Amino acid sequence: MAIGSKDLTPQQLRGLENDPLRDALTEAKKELFNLRFQSATGQLESHGRLRAVRRDIARIYTEMRERELGIGQEPQPEATDEQDEAETTKEEVSQA
Repeated sequence: MAIGSKDLTPQQLRGLENDPLRDALTEAKKELFNLRFQSATGQLESHGRLRAVRRDIARIYTEMRERELGIGQEPQPEATDEQDEAETTKEEVSQA
């Protein structure tokens, strides 16, 4: 993979809920702005980073669109032990 995209693989994006996904998009856009500014002033050292950040933004947008269309789903929060116990008692009462 390209430089910088190691922290935003498609599998990791699928594991994020909607709010952290939006936060990741905001951070990537800020980074892209800063990189473009550095490029314009001649201070950018790694030009490949621009490409990597643009790809990260595209990955995030793709995941958001898949969820919007119903292709991808937001991960369900894991049930706690208390919720599991409540569900088992409900099942026991309904079976009786």
